[in-house]
Order: sequence, then C-alpha cells, then structure tokens
Amino acid sequence: MKTTIKLLFVSAALLVFSACKNETKTEESGNVVESTANAADVPSNQGQAFIEDDGSTPNILQIALKSPDHTTLVAAVQAAGLENALVNAGPLMVFAPTNAAFEALPPGTVEDLLKPENKEKLASILKHHVTPGNYSKDFLKKFKKVGQADGNDAVVKVEGDDVFVGGAKIVGSVDAGNGIIHVVDKVILPAN
Repeated sequence: MKTTIKLLFVSAALLVFSACKNETKTEESGNVVESTANAADVPSNQGQAFIEDDGSTPNILQIALKSPDHTTLVAAVQAAGLENALVNAGPLMVFAPTNAAFEALPPGTVEDLLKPENKEKLASILKHHVTPGNYSKDFLKKFKKVGQADGNDAVVKVEGDDVFVGGAKIVGSVDAGNGIIHVVDKVILPAN
C-alpha cells in the first residue's frame, strides 16, 4: 500500500511539474504567446519504469534488469516499449523466459522480433507471458489454464512437482513488489 501511495504521489508530482513547464508570456506588443514542449523534446525514459527509490521492494522490471539470465527478455521488453507496464501496481504474474529459452528459438527469430517494424508482434508475444495475480507455483497447480494479458489462455499442466504453463516449465520464482516472476525454460508462444 505504501508503494502504491508513493507511486501516486510521484505521478501527481510529475504531472504538476510537467504542467508547470508550460509558460505564458506576454510580448511587448501585448500578444499572449504560450510556450509548450514538443513531444519530440520529451525523453523516452519517463514514466513509472524509471522512478527509483531505496525503500521499496524491487518491482518486476527492476528485478529483471538486474538478472544476468534475462538480458534478452529485458531487451525485448524495451524494444516493445512495455517497461511501464511491468512496474504498475499489479499484482502481476510474469513468466520470464531465460536467455537460453530465447536461444532455443529458430535462428534469427529474436533478431527479427527486435526490429522496429515487428514491435506490435513482439509486444503481443511478451503480453502472452503476463497474467494478473500473484500465485505461487504450488497454487498454480490448481489451475487448468491462466488468462494472459494478450487475451489468450495458457494451459497449466502438472507433472509430479513440476508446473508447466503454455508448455514452459517453471524453474524458479522470485517475489516482487508488484507481483511474482516465475522463471521459465521456454518462450510461451500464443496459439495464433
């Protein structure tokens, strides 16, 4: 709750600050001229994803950024412009493929998806790795499927103590301030 309040306060402060940047000037002729910043002048690294504090539990994006096993996932999230989505209050459950999972895709797949013209397709694939909620691996054993953020479902299968989501095995889990990250051994591709 403290994190949500802090984020709301910071968001409100940023809105007020950005509104204060708009200036009204009166020329000597008496004409009123408004000066505003162009969208092109606004840096791309704005929003919740780039707010840092030392007191909160790291969110999903902050954890991923520090993981040496998820550099490909982070590059994909950045290429798709989804950083701010991974820091919202949630709770979110992210099935995070490792670098090895991305390497197992057919050669050239990742490079092709990272191209700007494939941003929408990449975003759709990444959204297929996110679902609302904060469920442990053991709790997921009770599910037959989970609804993903892309509007599709991923099938949940249990084999012994192993849990598979969309065919990807959960190999580890990390709690985050806004949900949970389940590390998976495969990229979960939507059926369509």
